[in-house]
Parts: sequence; structure tokens; C-alpha cells
Amino acid sequence: MDPAPDPPADLPADLPADLPADLPADLLTGVDHVGIAVPDMDEALAFYADTFGLTCVHEEVNENQGVREAMLAVGAGSTQLQLLAPTSSSSPLAKFLERSGPGLQQLAYRVRDVEHVAAVLRARGLRVLYDEPRAGTAGSRINFVHPKDAGGVLVELVEPAR
Repeated sequence: MDPAPDPPADLPADLPADLPADLPADLLTGVDHVGIAVPDMDEALAFYADTFGLTCVHEEVNENQGVREAMLAVGAGSTQLQLLAPTSSSSPLAKFLERSGPGLQQLAYRVRDVEHVAAVLRARGLRVLYDEPRAGTAGSRINFVHPKDAGGVLVELVEPAR
């Protein structure tokens, strides 16, 4: 296994003494979004707008992942809610809905360098799903940590588009 790359140069100089040397203090820079699997996007958009007053700020279809997705603004913060609906009955999300029903599908953390974070997590024994990052929402680069290695939660790593 290749060693993890050096952490980004802009890490704080005053790291806590008990922090492992190979774990950057800002491995994860924030919660990017929470992904919710829904069977019907239009119905879900109406529900979140009418019930919680959330506004759709971005919508797209990701053919590679077989999903229609919508990002909803939550308050004035940078965290968003992502609604995900399958575009076909054969998509992984359709299988998720069959198995688990609608609801929480993933928790996404924002990172500065998705390849670096994936390497650090692999070195810690976690299964990262893709060898190379894939295209995510709005030009982001993404990867995922297997839910069996993250307490049953599918963890998404999101490097926002620059």
C-alpha cells in the first residue's frame, strides 16, 4: 500500500498534542449535506417546501449514479439537504429504496482533497468504495466510505468544485 500523501500545507500549526501525527486536524472541514432517498422527487420537493420552507438551490440528473438529485438550502448555513430519487429501477438507489424504504441514505462531509482523505482513511483500514474520485453534484469530486466501516452510515466525502 502506498503511504498517505502529505497533508495540505495550510494545516494549523497548533495541533493538540494528543492528536495522532498522521491525522490532520481538518481532515473533514464540515458537514456538506445529508442525503435523503425518496421515491418521487416532485412529491418530496413539494413536501420539504410546504412543510419546512426549504428552497431548492440546485437540481441535476447524475446518469452515472442513476439518480435525480436536488440540493435544498437549510437556513443561512452552508449545510444542505440532498434529495435523491432513482432514475431507473436498476439504479443502486432504487435497490436501497426497496431494501430500506425512503429516508436517510448518507451523510456527506466536505473535504479539501478527496484523494488525500481517502488515502488516510484507507491507511486506517476503512474501505473507500472507488479507486479514484467520481463526479458529484455541481462539479464536485466524491468518494464513499463503506457503511460497514462507519457504524452503519454511508459516508460521502465531497470536495466541492473549485
